[in-house]
Amino acid sequence: MTAADGSVAGPTGTAGEFAGLRALVTGGASGIGLATARLLHRRGAAVAVLDRDPRDLPEPLLALRVDVTDDAGVRAAVESVAATLGGIDIVVNNAGIGAVGTVEDNPDEQWHQVLDVNLLGAVRVTRAALPHLRASAHAAVVNTCSFVATVGAPGRALYAASKGALLALTLAMAADHVAEGIRVNCVNPGTADTPWVGRLLDRAADPVAERAALLGRQPTGRLVTADEVAAAIGYLAGPAAGSVTGTALAVDGGIVGLRLPARP
Repeated sequence: MTAADGSVAGPTGTAGEFAGLRALVTGGASGIGLATARLLHRRGAAVAVLDRDPRDLPEPLLALRVDVTDDAGVRAAVESVAATLGGIDIVVNNAGIGAVGTVEDNPDEQWHQVLDVNLLGAVRVTRAALPHLRASAHAAVVNTCSFVATVGAPGRALYAASKGALLALTLAMAADHVAEGIRVNCVNPGTADTPWVGRLLDRAADPVAERAALLGRQPTGRLVTADEVAAAIGYLAGPAAGSVTGTALAVDGGIVGLRLPARP
């Protein structure tokens, strides 16, 4: 629950593989972030969500209203979470925004905005959480990246650049902090059936045709679900992945790795 002053308070998780661990999920009020927060709590973690609009966040998830582009706000929120939960063991950098267009379509202001959220947002949150992660015996950072970081997708120049940078950041952070016992990985979802993608489709000239095109390029014939991505994040954040760091785990329905004959 969110107190009137914006502080975090609430119960810890129940028994499970994450029992006794404290997790922070950004962009956790909907889609992949919400599915991840619910999964971590269901498996025993105490979970705090940082989001610009956490009003409808269901209990027993804990909520803080914060914008990841606000460094002072991020630092204050992270410290509040750590103080209330008694530390931070897991950081899931999931907050992100999209962009459509070729390299000539998006103005400088939009480039700055998307990079500020998708890349620097993860920098700010991880940077603020590092002192607490260093004190944890089970420290893990998981970044929500994208399949567009590893393939050329048309009309996604800005978004792909932000996620490609996040992939590189993931690898660099993994190298920097492995000796401190902090694992850093990312997931690369394919197109997921989330409210965020729904809003992108709504803005398309022909939403029905655009959705059909998205489905058509998926080898599985369907979009990835938020719960499927959350399951991958849970694996990377959990004790079963103790030897996994510097890894990008694709949850994309085979779109990157498979080359199938065109459907008739």
